[in-house]
Amino acid sequence: MAKIEKITLWILGIQAILLFAAVIQLGAISAKLDGKAVEGSAAQKAPAAAQPAPAVDMEELMGDDPVKGDANAPVTIVEWSDFECPFCARFYTDTLSQIERSYIESGKVKLVYRDFPLSAHPQAQKAAEASECADEQDRFWEMHNILFERGVAGGVAAFKGYAKEIGLNEKEFAECLDSGKTASEIQQDMRDGTAAGIRGTPGFIINGKVVSGAQPYAAFAAAIEEALGT
Repeated sequence: MAKIEKITLWILGIQAILLFAAVIQLGAISAKLDGKAVEGSAAQKAPAAAQPAPAVDMEELMGDDPVKGDANAPVTIVEWSDFECPFCARFYTDTLSQIERSYIESGKVKLVYRDFPLSAHPQAQKAAEASECADEQDRFWEMHNILFERGVAGGVAAFKGYAKEIGLNEKEFAECLDSGKTASEIQQDMRDGTAAGIRGTPGFIINGKVVSGAQPYAAFAAAIEEALGT
């Protein structure tokens, strides 16, 4: 009888140890999951406030890329974008026109466009090349607009159709696009953006400060007003 009691006590002891270990493990898993949930929530809700960029020369950063607005405007926005990026399209549809009306048309701001096609977007590289080929015929902004408005799903064939619609010399455009003539310029845009602190699209530098993502108009207005000293 004593032997049976000892075995029973031994079994109960093992069960207690296993139960205690399980409680500790569940607590650790719960804490880990809670931490991830909080981290994800913070990432979604935290605004991407303007941050100082690595030391950059805004004039040098502009290069010879397309400019919208008065070349002598006191505030410069350099944008790095991807024609296949949905957030870049959101900036184009929701915010750019407001910046144009409030600041570009009044001569306070100029916008410089630079390419940052992401490898995850299969049509982004050739779309960027299409815009650069259009720029060679002084039709960059027309191609920029139609790429965002019509989309890039049709690839090179669609881009050649767009070229015809906006009045480009189709033969010259096709030769430029098919040859990859502007690919090296696009790679330089990406290198310059990365060096200046751009980590994704759309990314902006406003008079030396980085603004990341398709922020609402109010965020851009605040950064512009700060740059204007108002």
